[in-house]
Amino acid sequence: MTKTGQRRMGSLRKVMPGLDVPATYQKDWFGKDVVAGVVLATLLVPQGMAYAELAGLPAITGLYTTILCLFAYAVFGPSRILVLGPDSALGPMIAATVLPLVASDGDPQKAVALASLLAIMVGLIMVLASVAKLGFIADLISKPTMIGYMNGLAITILVGQLPKLFGFKVDSENFIGDLVGFVEGVANGETVGAAAAVGIAGIVLILALQRWLPKVPAVLVMVVLAIAATSLFDLASKGVSLVGELPRGFPPFTIPDVTLSDIGLMFAGALGIALVSLTDTISNSTAFAARSGQEVHGNQEMIGIGAANLAVGFFQGFPVSTSGSRTAVAERSGSKTQLTGVTGAVLVLLMLVLLPGLFRNLPQPALAAVVITASVSLADIPGTVRLWHQRRTEFYLCLAAFLGVALLGVLPGIGIAVGLSILNIFRRAWWPYETVIGRVPGYEGFHDIRVHPDAKHLPGLVIYRWDAPLFFANVRPFRDNIRHLALTEPKPRWIVIAAEPITDVDTTAADVLLDLDVELNAKGISLVFAELKHRTREKIEKYGLTREIEPEHFYPTTEAAVAAFMAQTGAEWSAED
Repeated sequence: MTKTGQRRMGSLRKVMPGLDVPATYQKDWFGKDVVAGVVLATLLVPQGMAYAELAGLPAITGLYTTILCLFAYAVFGPSRILVLGPDSALGPMIAATVLPLVASDGDPQKAVALASLLAIMVGLIMVLASVAKLGFIADLISKPTMIGYMNGLAITILVGQLPKLFGFKVDSENFIGDLVGFVEGVANGETVGAAAAVGIAGIVLILALQRWLPKVPAVLVMVVLAIAATSLFDLASKGVSLVGELPRGFPPFTIPDVTLSDIGLMFAGALGIALVSLTDTISNSTAFAARSGQEVHGNQEMIGIGAANLAVGFFQGFPVSTSGSRTAVAERSGSKTQLTGVTGAVLVLLMLVLLPGLFRNLPQPALAAVVITASVSLADIPGTVRLWHQRRTEFYLCLAAFLGVALLGVLPGIGIAVGLSILNIFRRAWWPYETVIGRVPGYEGFHDIRVHPDAKHLPGLVIYRWDAPLFFANVRPFRDNIRHLALTEPKPRWIVIAAEPITDVDTTAADVLLDLDVELNAKGISLVFAELKHRTREKIEKYGLTREIEPEHFYPTTEAAVAAFMAQTGAEWSAED
């Protein structure tokens, strides 16, 4: 191969890491990958159908989605073990984006076309974000707000599935409507007893097996028993809805038939789904990579997820993400490479081609049980309680995100979660921790007087610490604090800024510092800086501050500044200090 060809192949392998797998594949991995793929397939089918219906789409689309995303990620994804597919966290977001655009008659074909377009949009956003190296965007959602968002999502999914669990329908588009509709339906006697029995028994069985027999495929066991119960007790005659016969075969390559106006209306939803999918993918890939010794490649993960979404979008699928639960199943089953996912996809495809009627007697309440148990795993109650005990402000952020999802909806909820995370970052920089520091007997250096109220001070010297960059939004509170210190008694002669935590100074802050220096000088007070970082010092030199403020008022350490003050004024520490 020529050098040009080698370079092209190298570039191709960077985009398609799956091409490198055959060269490094070990023979003893094959059996483990195939066995893990068989186990995984038993989970992919019921979850795929359940999450499709959660998204407001026909159950069959969940299987189409499952197959294509696993094939695509095996080629474009960097992780050897992550499993992609329909996700419980994305289902409500897909429904919130697609269903309002579906005609009033609820045309399922239009819903599928819109969901497919949404997957293509998410895929393009992911790929473009990867090219622009925007993987850091996943950090826009802080953990407290993500906990609140997921808690809200969990309760929204759970309540939304309760009518299906009890065998009736509720015509509502929000959490409150779902809750009120469910209560009214139960009160009006709309509950189908057999449906409720199947659904509740399914939830209990799944949770019990996951708790006490975690290696047993709980969802598969429940699905098999539910299908058996349908035949044994003739549940269809008792009013229990069944999944029915799935279409045979696989859909052809399809370009979604939608209007141009739909694209604009779905863009916000696509952004939200992409952000949640990226955050989920980075967190899952980090967790599983740490166990296997792999490295996380955030931008390549975006290409993998983007390719998977593009693939499903052209075959009647809907947006996908990584699944922590399915990845854990694959890992416990011995998975070594993406051959596990490919095996699972092939088995699902064979089922559609050869045995489309395999799940025709599966009760709909059983699918509701799958979704509800998945929603329970989304909630993080211990994490919420920990926030209450450890940091109340972050607990309130968590609560606000929760209420945003529950009361305003899933898409506004993700917007609130991102907005709150950004505002929290801004709040910390706007109102940072600040304090006066002094000398504490028995300790080296200078320490916070709030922690050490007995800290000593030299007469006429105040040492002040500001734990944040100085910029346009917080420099005025900084100035006001310095003005307040200038009014204390005894009157200070020097106010020393222990500036090590100040990592940046913008032009607005530089102008305010210059005015403050002039103001203090008029009162006989010197503004002095100590421990400025090299880069910060370079910036204020560029702004001209070191020419306007006396050059000798910049010291490398706080100790040096204190020593200079003592030499100039004759002040001394007392003997016990």
